[in-house]
Amino acid sequence: MTKILMVCLGNICRSPLAEGILRDKLSTEEFTIDSAGTGDYHIGDLPDQRSINVAKKYGVDITNQRGRQFSVTDFDVFDLIYVMDNSNFKNVVKLARNENDIAKVKLILNEVYPNQNYDVPDPYHDSDQGFENVFKMLDEATDVIQQKVTKI
Repeated sequence: MTKILMVCLGNICRSPLAEGILRDKLSTEEFTIDSAGTGDYHIGDLPDQRSINVAKKYGVDITNQRGRQFSVTDFDVFDLIYVMDNSNFKNVVKLARNENDIAKVKLILNEVYPNQNYDVPDPYHDSDQGFENVFKMLDEATDVIQQKVTKI
């Protein structure tokens, strides 16, 4: 079983969307998909209502997710760790214990735009359109991830 973790800052906007979108695309018998935040602001919280709404619009249900904080043990549990932006990347890599841990961490948009190190913008302080834009970015990135991991 391949285990994939999506990470953003608070685990209520971007990473829950990425988790839900990818979970819809992959077999739960072969893949485990989860999400976490680098911060501890929203532990136990539902995703942001705007993330729930945009996901629902596209047939993705993320209402069973709850916020949790990334921990060092996630390096042991997950095969791939996708972060939403460069700040998340730095925060996750800071917790890495070795090169193997670091090798698991990838910027999600590098799947679509290799080596460009683009950020998925945090829509928290944005309008509904910001959430729509983020959904589309993550949908495209998870298409590429789906193709890659199903070829492994």
